[in-house]
Amino acid sequence: MNLHELAVIGGMMFVTFGVRYVLFALGEKVSFPPLVRDALRYVPIAVLTAIVVPMVLLPDGRHWSIDWHNAWLIGAATSGLIAWLRGPLLAAILVSMAVFFAWPYLIA
Repeated sequence: MNLHELAVIGGMMFVTFGVRYVLFALGEKVSFPPLVRDALRYVPIAVLTAIVVPMVLLPDGRHWSIDWHNAWLIGAATSGLIAWLRGPLLAAILVSMAVFFAWPYLIA
């Protein structure tokens, strides 16, 4: 690792720490308006969706795959179904992983 890469990593670390520290340091001194507080509740869901959906619908990174051959899509649908039926989170994870890994063998 050269000096340039270390500088970039250090800069990213400084910016990330700075942004988070400001919010922790100010703590109770700053209050967000109710509309902002309500909107911030959806940030984790939006970020997770932005990560998962492209991976599920574009498994090779270039071509859409919205059919029953796509193990990513079938595994995600299984997980969503279990979550929708109010199943435990661990069950949704384990069953969807089992479906994902077994799917190529089941459709062969």
